[in-house]
Amino acid sequence: MRTIGFIGLGVMGAPMADNLVKAGFDVVGHTRRPGGTDRLVAAGGRHAGSIAEVTRGADAVITMLPDSPDVTAVVLGPDGVLAHSDPGTLIIDMSTVRPQTARLVATSADAAGREALDAPVSGGEQGAIEGVLSIMAGGSASAFDRARPVFEALGTTIVHVGPAGAGQLVKAANQLVVAGAIELVAEAIVLMEASGVDPALGLDVLGGGLAGSTVLTRKGTAMLERRFKPGFRVDLHHKDLGIVLDAARTAKVALPVGELVAQLMEAVRELGNGHLDHGVLLRGVEHLSGLPR
Repeated sequence: MRTIGFIGLGVMGAPMADNLVKAGFDVVGHTRRPGGTDRLVAAGGRHAGSIAEVTRGADAVITMLPDSPDVTAVVLGPDGVLAHSDPGTLIIDMSTVRPQTARLVATSADAAGREALDAPVSGGEQGAIEGVLSIMAGGSASAFDRARPVFEALGTTIVHVGPAGAGQLVKAANQLVVAGAIELVAEAIVLMEASGVDPALGLDVLGGGLAGSTVLTRKGTAMLERRFKPGFRVDLHHKDLGIVLDAARTAKVALPVGELVAQLMEAVRELGNGHLDHGVLLRGVEHLSGLPR
């Protein structure tokens, strides 16, 4: 692995591409957003003006895109990654998409003489910046072994969780837990404030006990201070919870808390907060409580 094509340089993709450059990879970036590769070029990477250009000559191509239709179009489309990549290219989709999409990409890649992994991540923007993401990969063991040097530049928890689609199923479980934890932190903050208790002191105590978690550590203070600049947007988490519920229907399992959290996320989105960080679930609690914003 030497040359890495990277498609999708948003909140997560941009710092991930930066870390690959720092690790010594030759990174070529492409994004639809005007000026979206400026940061990568400044860090020592290269700009590509098209999928064909970012794919040509790459040992691996990473996609970090918003949703399943984006991945399908970029990877499988007539002018996509499969059409322009060399035989043997490793395609690593690090987006969060439906497991069915991951399996389709893997099957199509195999038929075209390429390898594919679904390798979504957890850790948020800060985890991407620090290079400490959790990476859950689905696909063949050989593809995972090829990708390991790339993953080691991006994360610290790197696990091959099973065949194609398994990475996305584990990511769905991750998004279920994260959404539930954020909602409960929001409720705890509102409860303490309404009861006349200093919530900052309360969060310190919670963080040192059994209630302590990465969600509490990374989100608690920003939620307390009502800082909702997006690290991970409500719109995206709303999409992810749709994947969770679809997976639950497929597996024929009940997710009663998951169903409720998905409704709360949708309600916050309908209040006009879709572009903000998912910590804005706190506003939903305030709204239900009849508290002024």
